[in-house]
Amino acid sequence: MLSAFKQLDELLRGRITSPGRLAEGRVELSLRRFVPLAVGLGASYGFFMGWYALSIYWGGTRPEPQRCWQLVASMVKLPALFLLTLMVTFPSLYVFNAMVGCRLSFTATLRLLVGAIAINVAVAASLGPILGFFTVSTTSYPFMVLLNVAFLAVAGCVALAFLLNTLQRLAYPAVPPLTPAPPPAPEASADEGRSSLAEFSTAPPRELGPLDPQPSPMPDYAIGQAKTIFRIWLLIYCLVGAQMGWVLRPFIGNPNMPFTWFRPRSGNFFQAVIHQIQALLGLG
Repeated sequence: MLSAFKQLDELLRGRITSPGRLAEGRVELSLRRFVPLAVGLGASYGFFMGWYALSIYWGGTRPEPQRCWQLVASMVKLPALFLLTLMVTFPSLYVFNAMVGCRLSFTATLRLLVGAIAINVAVAASLGPILGFFTVSTTSYPFMVLLNVAFLAVAGCVALAFLLNTLQRLAYPAVPPLTPAPPPAPEASADEGRSSLAEFSTAPPRELGPLDPQPSPMPDYAIGQAKTIFRIWLLIYCLVGAQMGWVLRPFIGNPNMPFTWFRPRSGNFFQAVIHQIQALLGLG
């Protein structure tokens, strides 16, 4: 497990997806380690989501025994949300990659998507303690729903930015950076100038992070076409993920409704968000 967290740290710092490692179109990411790690991080955030169903009873009546199942359900369903979304959208990403000339193989594409999910749940898990703080400090169900939507949206945006940037690096490799010529040293301090020049030339370049853009030899119109195709897929991924979350609800547990593993299919995710905003503002 410790080695898995070390690899996650390398992924977050951009070392696994650095231009040098992606030069051959391979993603050196172990599915055997990252899939269980993503499930564990997702379950940790799911714990804080399901905790609300129990925390509202603190200092009052004892919660019904079935309310405890909401905690278990949230810890199971949040990782399932990401894995099921991966299963639904993975074939389309592979086809879109092939259309823009990306060199990723079928397995490498899967590894990259698992890496994006790992970043997603890692960011969400890091926000878990903040969610726990608001869980014990408020009893407003609409507020908790919208807060979870906001946290998961932030985590999703970071993961999708990582995915988009990595796909662009694979589709359009970077050009070697140009080293600018150093200015001539003043004659009066030639020794000092040579010393400064040596120090400047030996300074190591800053390591590219996973979200850092890089120069490319391809023309701007070609890169723009790739970005458009990738962004279309990202939109599809977001829509599928949002609706998948709606299908798997409840995640938090409405205190005015009995516990159930799944709710009847009605409406959609976006209607529910608008309804919760209206309820929070007292307009519903």
